[in-house]
Amino acid sequence: MFVTLPAWLLPILLSAFGLGFYDLCKKHAVRDNPIMPVLFLATLCGSTFFVLAVVVTGELGSVLFCGTRTWLLTFAKALLVAASWSCVYYAMRELPISIVAPVRATAPLWTFLGSLFLFREIPTPLQGIAMLVIFAGYYLFSVIGKQEGISFLHHRGAHMVLLGTLLGSISALYDKYLLGTLAIPRETMQFHFSVDLVLILGTAWLIQSRFGSGARKFTWRWSIPATGMLLIIADWLYFYALSLPDTQISILSLLRRCSCVVTFAVGSFCFRDKNIKVKAAALAAILAGVVMLALAK
Repeated sequence: MFVTLPAWLLPILLSAFGLGFYDLCKKHAVRDNPIMPVLFLATLCGSTFFVLAVVVTGELGSVLFCGTRTWLLTFAKALLVAASWSCVYYAMRELPISIVAPVRATAPLWTFLGSLFLFREIPTPLQGIAMLVIFAGYYLFSVIGKQEGISFLHHRGAHMVLLGTLLGSISALYDKYLLGTLAIPRETMQFHFSVDLVLILGTAWLIQSRFGSGARKFTWRWSIPATGMLLIIADWLYFYALSLPDTQISILSLLRRCSCVVTFAVGSFCFRDKNIKVKAAALAAILAGVVMLALAK
């Protein structure tokens, strides 16, 4: 007998793999490179790819024009994401990828805590246990970091990855407000967000090149355009899977977060990180907590 797999399974798994390799390309692109030109050029390549896809599919006319209020709200989202990505790119350069990827996997916890604060929901006992398990995994990474000379209390890279993850969680809550409460069309928001993000990061790079120290020399790498395009493809696959019938967003989001396993496994080998077995145990604790958080009622 043949088992019929749901139609959304393949695209969401491909999306998770895409995100995993997106992080790997990001790590390769920023190694010994200045952050802003890498971030701007990667975003420019991804946004150009997305805009061309919109033009080819004939959707440009329906997404190009929007009201001033919608544009301002979308511009605010682009500012938030630009700040989050700047922090994460910096952390990717300064920290082992086997630490950054699992810490990034804690994002659902911060989103959940934000929703508790905003909507005043009381967590169930299982959700409370899940949060403790995630915090235990995070604490274990802080212990491992100290063994590698990385203090989570004093290392700037550790501060940046946590700040970037928190800003990303705030962005997820903001998405819910824009798409759910205000009912802004997703295609319109994604188009203007992509364009605004390029303008913001381009301006930031221009200001930095004018007034910054320029201590690092920029080196072009193939992974820079690959980073931008992999993110666009991974997001497209996710939204495609979400549009199919009989999908559950909690399950899809959970499977997509497994991208950190790809990043951790491949990245640890490629970049020769240390203490892999202990880090794998800490990652397993974080993923177990995320699963419990996603499935808790």
